[in-house]
Amino acid sequence: MISKVKEVSTQNAPKPAGHYSQAIVHNNIVYVSGQLPIDPKTGEKRLGSIEEQTEQVLKNLSEILKAAGSNINQVIKTTVYVSDIELWGRVNAVYSRFFGEHRPARAVVPTRNLHFGFQIEIEAIAGVSK
Repeated sequence: MISKVKEVSTQNAPKPAGHYSQAIVHNNIVYVSGQLPIDPKTGEKRLGSIEEQTEQVLKNLSEILKAAGSNINQVIKTTVYVSDIELWGRVNAVYSRFFGEHRPARAVVPTRNLHFGFQIEIEAIAGVSK
């Protein structure tokens, strides 16, 4: 028997700009699509410092996790795409404050260009409370 797939959607994170969901839940695991630093209330693209961009991305991620019945302490793995690996120390400082003592598995992928000139994008996989 195939398990049911549930689409997750919240107004507290940016709406998808293409053919994808904010997240999908399957077998009590939530798969969160890559989040960009966009303010969900205004639609403003946050192109400030890498710290500001990282904070907005993590806020968006947190809101989607909440809508899925999860939270940051249930994150199993993240993938962080960063436009310049030289920014990594600054990204990691914000990321560390956000997750605190929780240390999910993580991959960091340096990439040349992200959408709209952003410097960071983060996707995540997390457990969902039953």
